[in-house]
Amino acid sequence: MWAFQTPVPSLLQPHFPHKHSFKTCASSNQLSITNSLETKSKSISNNSGNHLIQSLCRKGNLEKALQILPNESNPTQLTYELLIHSCISQNSYEHGLIVHNHLINNGFDQDCYLATKLINMYSEFDSMDNARYVFDKLLKRTIFVWNAFIRALALSGYGEEALEIYTQMNHSGIPSDRFTYPYILKACLSPLNSNSLLRQGKEIHGHILRHGFESYIHVSTTLVDMYAKYGCVSNALNVFDFMVERNVVSWSAMIACYAKNGRPFEALKLFQEMMAGYPDDVPNSVTMVSVIQACASLTALGQGKLMHSFVLRRGLDSILPVINSLVTMYAKCGCLEIGRRVFDRMDKRDVVSWNSMISAYGIHGFGEEAIGVFNDMIDSGVSPNKITFVSVLGACCHVGLVDEGKKLFHSMRQYKIFPSAEHYACMVDLLGRAGRLEEAAKVVEGMRIEPGPTVWGSLLGACRIHCNTELAETACHRLFELEPMNAGNYVLLAGIYAEAMMWEEVNRVRKLLEARGLEKLPGCSWIEVKKKMYSFTSVDEFNPQIEQLHAFLAQLSMEMKETGYVPDTKVVLYELEEFEKEQILLGHSEKLALAFGLINCSKGETIRISKNLRLCEDCHSVTKFVSKFANREILVRDVNRFHHFRDGVCSCGDYW
Repeated sequence: MWAFQTPVPSLLQPHFPHKHSFKTCASSNQLSITNSLETKSKSISNNSGNHLIQSLCRKGNLEKALQILPNESNPTQLTYELLIHSCISQNSYEHGLIVHNHLINNGFDQDCYLATKLINMYSEFDSMDNARYVFDKLLKRTIFVWNAFIRALALSGYGEEALEIYTQMNHSGIPSDRFTYPYILKACLSPLNSNSLLRQGKEIHGHILRHGFESYIHVSTTLVDMYAKYGCVSNALNVFDFMVERNVVSWSAMIACYAKNGRPFEALKLFQEMMAGYPDDVPNSVTMVSVIQACASLTALGQGKLMHSFVLRRGLDSILPVINSLVTMYAKCGCLEIGRRVFDRMDKRDVVSWNSMISAYGIHGFGEEAIGVFNDMIDSGVSPNKITFVSVLGACCHVGLVDEGKKLFHSMRQYKIFPSAEHYACMVDLLGRAGRLEEAAKVVEGMRIEPGPTVWGSLLGACRIHCNTELAETACHRLFELEPMNAGNYVLLAGIYAEAMMWEEVNRVRKLLEARGLEKLPGCSWIEVKKKMYSFTSVDEFNPQIEQLHAFLAQLSMEMKETGYVPDTKVVLYELEEFEKEQILLGHSEKLALAFGLINCSKGETIRISKNLRLCEDCHSVTKFVSKFANREILVRDVNRFHHFRDGVCSCGDYW
């Protein structure tokens, strides 16, 4: 079903041109001469009138051009085209309606070329009712008209409707061309990102292959982008690998695919390959945003600084998305002060800039400073959006600012923002971390929208912190229905049972996990040493230093025990002897990365580690001990926040 309504007829009522009257001449000879002179005069007049209107449009004087238009009895196609372009460039919807009416009255309503221009104009004005009106009124449609309407629908978020039109086009016998596919693939990227749209995207991929359109760069690049949005990294890579030629846009699409789908290591490697082997493909602002995001994900400060230098050399430092990504990168690499300096030097800031700074303070545990930036943002006249409130509420969560978080949550309506599941999840997390589990549960019960996986997941996370098995079972009952294939929920519940020493329940959950063919997401940690990135997993057999690292950690554990360290074995979800549990703990990826850093980093150099999961309690304790007795500053960023270890103390205050 179409989401549009029929356009209001009064907007586009055709008006008939005035009839011209002629005086009767005394003789046919005289009449012939008079007609000849009038024809020449009209021709000169029409040409001059059209030229004047066109000239005014090119100079940006749309108002004057429209004043002259009613006096022009024979406007040309070019005149209308330039008038339409002027309406778009001056963002004047009302003038666009005037031009459209005049165009209809002068018999150009069946001109397919001008129809495409009108559809594009209404697409720019987000007036899909009138775009549909133009499309429907055409008796014969060229491929250009079909493409224009498909493009308009796809860009306006009407993906399913665009796919319907595409099907109609195929049934009408009009074959797709290389301009059809990029926009019909974009139509598959509905905000819902449903599996049915992905399936249709794969079918269109089949059409592209059968008709030989995969050789066009812009078609293949859009395919990469589509698969990236659905998280189908292997499909995107397959398309990218088989591209006959690539440009900076296609490289950027694949780098972004890696960066946005949890593969930052591969994003950096691909960028390095691009720079080394394809010097003509100069990275642009889009490329650099993805690469800087990858550096941020890996806590790769050295690489990030190199990217910052490249941005300055290429003059990309005036582009807001690039600077915003630099603020985030420095914050996620532990250099909050540098991130703040970049922010302070910005000539102009948008809502993303402010959100980046609020989030930066939040992940470092500076909740009050994050609220201060939020207030500065309001004072500067920038209106907050939904992400702003997710960021500032998250900042309150990290330091337990319950009352402040409540006030911010209730202030959302003041800015005409209605709480989404993400905002409710923040409130549940805020209350749950603070031990107010009953209040958190009441928030879930009182929600005006359906609690999604994020809300129930926040409640389950709070239950893990406070070992509340009863409420955890309630949360998991819903989560197993909503996300039956999310292994993380099963692992969290098993962890809660293990801490409560309920081993039969642990085994039951583990068997359920195995029966559904699910596996726990393996822990992975990254560390940057001498501007090179190294990754570690808990089962890392291929690292040449693995035996040395295990021996180093075993010796370190013995020395720490002599100074009071007690391994926190409750995080091991197996009923084993204590010695066996301790051996498992020593193999955690963040400990391997820490040992690698202690062995390979220069003396006094800050060790920076990032992890794809939450930092476990035992790794947290070990890192505190190491920071004190090795006299090292250690920064660890887990999936939730930053941990800044120095002199045996963590910046989180053991509240994470």
